[in-house]
Amino acid sequence: MNETSKIGAGEHYVLRLFVSGATPRSTLAIANIKTICEAHLKDRYDLQVIDIYQQPELARSEDIVATPTLIKQLPPPLRHLVGDLSKQERVLVGLDLTTQSQAD
Repeated sequence: MNETSKIGAGEHYVLRLFVSGATPRSTLAIANIKTICEAHLKDRYDLQVIDIYQQPELARSEDIVATPTLIKQLPPPLRHLVGDLSKQERVLVGLDLTTQSQAD
């Protein structure tokens, strides 16, 4: 499939990744989402990494109950992905960059 036929092609993504400190799981989630974004959203995304220990009010306002949690704010619909984001196919489906049938 070429770049222009991808779901979400051309749209700008706003993502927030909530992590809990500099744990190995948090570090892995940050690396995984950066790799995915650079491969599939080059120059079309804003990624904000939020440490819930440093900014607990943001975690409360977003009802974060587990970390790491990635929130796709834009484009709609709003999505929450929980985990270290190591299953790239699931992340791509969650970000609406591919469909479930394309991921299979």
